[in-house]
Amino acid sequence: MDQLLEMAGIISDVIWGPFVLIPLLLGVGVFLTIRLRLLQLLRLPHALWLALVRRKEDASVEGDISHYQALSTALAATVGVGNIAGAALAIGVGGPGALFWMWFIGIFGMATKYSEALLGVKYRRTDAKGEQSGGPMYYLKYGIKGGLGTFLGVAFAVFGALAAFGIGNGTQANTVAQQVSSVTPLQPWVIGLALMILSGGVILGGIKSIGRVASGLVPIMIIGYVGICLVVLIANWRSLLPAFQLVFTDAFTGTSAVGGFAGAGVMLAIQMGFARGIFSNESGLGTGGIAAAAAKTKEPVRQAMVSMTQTFIDTIIVVSMTCLVIIVTGVWQGDEAEDGSLLTSQAMTEGLSTISPAFGTAGAYVVAASVAVFAFSTLLGWAYYGERCVEFLGGRKLVLPYRLIFIVIIFIGSVASLDSVWLFSDIANGLMALPNLVGLLLLSPVIVAESKRFFGHPDWRNPDAVMDDVRR
Repeated sequence: MDQLLEMAGIISDVIWGPFVLIPLLLGVGVFLTIRLRLLQLLRLPHALWLALVRRKEDASVEGDISHYQALSTALAATVGVGNIAGAALAIGVGGPGALFWMWFIGIFGMATKYSEALLGVKYRRTDAKGEQSGGPMYYLKYGIKGGLGTFLGVAFAVFGALAAFGIGNGTQANTVAQQVSSVTPLQPWVIGLALMILSGGVILGGIKSIGRVASGLVPIMIIGYVGICLVVLIANWRSLLPAFQLVFTDAFTGTSAVGGFAGAGVMLAIQMGFARGIFSNESGLGTGGIAAAAAKTKEPVRQAMVSMTQTFIDTIIVVSMTCLVIIVTGVWQGDEAEDGSLLTSQAMTEGLSTISPAFGTAGAYVVAASVAVFAFSTLLGWAYYGERCVEFLGGRKLVLPYRLIFIVIIFIGSVASLDSVWLFSDIANGLMALPNLVGLLLLSPVIVAESKRFFGHPDWRNPDAVMDDVRR
């Protein structure tokens, strides 16, 4: 077993190292940004309006859930422990400059997410139950002709179904159990049982149930978490400008050793920023295309604009809040820099203590509650991703067994030792990203053509009636 874990560690280091997946993810994002002419920034205001104000199209169009519910499902899956523990780890190891590189990869990741969602809707299919199935497995198989497309689609589906048990299940449940048990008298198995029952009740209801719960839960959890972070930043406002200065200067100069912090060079800041940013927003993994395919829409481009706001909300807003709280409170310089959850907990405690000592004692509870809610939502989103992958591989008959196994793994994950599962999750995520990124490059002409067609119409901003005219 030790030899297997050592080998797995080597494979993970190669996949997520500076020479394979990270440069490929960045390269694809830059390539798509150039091909789409900065679309993710120029169309962002309209995309946010569609996602958060308009929120849906005509109920009669094909699909299972609304624009907003599809976005909420994708956000539910991505706004997880990576936004708390992962973002904190990036700062704790790579220094404040890592935040700049998380922003950097997030901006290009918006173009990648846009492309995944566009293709997810364009190549989606209706399954035996009448629900929409889409995502990389479908646009790889049906968009790329011949054996290569089929091979890439099957590879993505296999690794996606497996990855859901790791990053989307066991690691989330275990983090919740450890965090909540550290601040309450509850045992991990009790927490795991409760999490399994709550999640199972939603997951068994399918995408419509997941969409309803996500659309209600996600705004509450994001607004609540961001609100608490803003309280800390306002209370420590004198340190806010120096924090931003650190982010920008350390991104290009590295961070000298201070306090318990060992110091970090520019390359470590870049590597941690890219790796944790990608882990948080999942741009390039292909999962956004699965959620987008369920949306009630007649226009792939319109849903793609909605979906790209997920990366903006996840990385530019939520991740930034976690990192800035850690930087302004100075806890990133301490001896616990490599424990992400503890680092965020310390930052909340320090930050709230400046208002009142009584508030400071609430810091650990705030982080534990945030981890619990974020992880619960991630379980729901990844359950759907995994079931769509197995539906592609073996048909609708595999969906219910997969859901049941997924629900059981929630309990197992909450009580197990999961060091090896984190390693397995990194490998599975990397292996599902590789065929997706190849597909995005090969299908980039389709992405560009669909975008030109849509935005070429003089009334493209009207979400109700214009695009049928374009097709004629």
